[in-house]
Amino acid sequence: MQLIQQTPDLSAYLAADEAIDYHHPLVRETAAKLADGVLDSYEYARAAFEFVRDTIPHSQDSGDLRVTWRASDVLEQRTGICYAKAHALAALLRAEDIPTALCYQKFDVVHGLVAVRFNGAWHRQDPRGNKPGVDAQFCLDGERLAFVPDPASNELDYPVLYAAPHPVVLDALTAARDRPHLWQTLPIAL
Repeated sequence: MQLIQQTPDLSAYLAADEAIDYHHPLVRETAAKLADGVLDSYEYARAAFEFVRDTIPHSQDSGDLRVTWRASDVLEQRTGICYAKAHALAALLRAEDIPTALCYQKFDVVHGLVAVRFNGAWHRQDPRGNKPGVDAQFCLDGERLAFVPDPASNELDYPVLYAAPHPVVLDALTAARDRPHLWQTLPIAL
């Protein structure tokens, strides 16, 4: 699949916004801890990916009813669904000047992940969190995502790489009182 930047300006994929708040002290502190002792940006990106994937449970898997959407809140509360975890990973990567996009897949509902730019190309990564049947890995040689769409079931990969969270996703997250409410309003398409 050919990934398409929403904007040709690569600096947009390094920007902070309300959801990807990498200037927040907790995001900066977490990024500094992850960067300590790593040799290069690739090693840092892998460490940040594994940190978000492995230490912040997906709220559906853990049964947590809270809804987070801002990167700093995800890191503080240690919970989030795929979109929130993608925002946290994007913030940690952008904090270290690694261009990061938000991207999406369509299953029964829209699923969120990120793409990182290394060696002049975008590489999608899914920090959702592993569980039985899900084995997402940081990889620049092919993709090791949590889920692979089945076109016969009308599932698909959206090719657009967004610099900021898609408004439909952000609206659903910010309007949700709790995860059960969010589950009733998750976007089914972009």
